[in-house]
Amino acid sequence: MKIGIAGTGRMGAAIAQRLLGLGHEVTVWNRTAEKTGPLAAAGAKVAATPSRLASASETVITILTDAAAIAAAYHSKDGLLSSDVSGRLFVEMSTVRPETTRALAGKIRAKGAAMIECPVGGTIGPAKDGKLFGFVGGETVDVARAKPLLEQLCRRIEHVGPVGAGASMKLAINLPLLVFWQAFGEALALVRPLGLDAARLVDIFADTSGGPNVLKGRGPALTAALQGKNVGAITVDVDAMRKDLRTMLEEARALGRELPVTQRTLECFDRAARDGLGAADAAMLPASWLRSQAK
Repeated sequence: MKIGIAGTGRMGAAIAQRLLGLGHEVTVWNRTAEKTGPLAAAGAKVAATPSRLASASETVITILTDAAAIAAAYHSKDGLLSSDVSGRLFVEMSTVRPETTRALAGKIRAKGAAMIECPVGGTIGPAKDGKLFGFVGGETVDVARAKPLLEQLCRRIEHVGPVGAGASMKLAINLPLLVFWQAFGEALALVRPLGLDAARLVDIFADTSGGPNVLKGRGPALTAALQGKNVGAITVDVDAMRKDLRTMLEEARALGRELPVTQRTLECFDRAARDGLGAADAAMLPASWLRSQAK
C-alpha cells in the first residue's frame, strides 16, 4: 500500500516502522521536520507539506497532538485537504474529543474522501509489533476498507459506532490507566515504612486483583524509577498524560458529568510537571509522589 503518516512523534514513528517492515511504501510528514530523519534512513519518503503527503498516498494516517494540530495539518494553506483528495481514505488516530473527529469527518466527506477514526491503546512496543488495540468509529463500508491495514497494526479491533464513538472510547479507556499512576504512588506510600525491595513490591502488586496490565508491561521501568535508576526509553510522557486528562474533563463538562478523581489526578500531575517531570516517562510518577511525601 501507499500509506502516508502525518505526525511522527513516538507513536507515529513506531507505526511507520511497523509498516515499513511489512513492505509498504510509506511517506511521512511532521511539523518538526527533523523528527522524520530516522524514518527516512529506514526507507520512508519525506513529504515537505501535508498536501504533498496526501498526493503521494492512497491512505493517510494522522496521529497528532491535539485538535489544534489536527486543524493545522488538515486545513492550512498546504494542508491535507488543500488539494484533490477524492477517493482517499483518512485514518485519524489522535486522542481528541469526539466533536473534533465528527467535524473533521464532515469536511473530509465534502472533499470526496472517506474517514474513519481509530485511536489506539498501547505504546511504542506494541505499535512496532502490530499489537495495538484499535477503537474504531466510522461507517461500516469505510471500516471494511480500512480493515486490512488496521489488522496489520492491531491485535484487536473494536468498531464501536460512528465517527466520534472511537474518540469517546479512547478517552474512557485511558482514564483509569492515567489515574492508576497516581493511585499506585499513594499505595506505595502506605507500605514504604516496611522497607521492602522495589522489585518485590511491584511483583506483589502485579499479582493482585488491583494490579492492571500496565504493571506487567512496565514493571521493570517502575522498579528502576523507584530505585532511582534510568527507566529507559520514554513511552508516554507526563505532559501527554496531562493533555489527555484535560481532554477528558472537557468532554465530561460537555456531557454534564463530573470526574472528581480525574480532576484531582490532573492537579497531582501538574504538580509533577512543575517539579520538572513534564517530559519524563509516566513510570516516574509514583516515585515522584513518594519523594514528595518524604519531605
